[in-house]
Amino acid sequence: MYIEDKSEGLNGPARIGRVTFSKSGRSVHYGGRTFSKVGSGYKFNHVADDNGDHFWISGPRKDGQDRLYPQSSMPIEIDAEVAEEYWREIRGRKD
Repeated sequence: MYIEDKSEGLNGPARIGRVTFSKSGRSVHYGGRTFSKVGSGYKFNHVADDNGDHFWISGPRKDGQDRLYPQSSMPIEIDAEVAEEYWREIRGRKD
């Protein structure tokens, strides 16, 4: 999944990583944290249960344009354990 921290502004740190979902699908677990889906939010769709920080969490895009605001020049980190799968399955690289 694509996970972008919106707690400090519209263009925050972002990463691609493997998440797990709750049975109901209303929360996401990643990096030892739980993020609950919100019905409506200004440029965020999840809230961290531990401190209330805002996050945008979505499936990674095939074209790599994952950021909500594509003009951001901040890099998107990719977790090492999903990097090969991401480039092969999501982005379609054949190497």
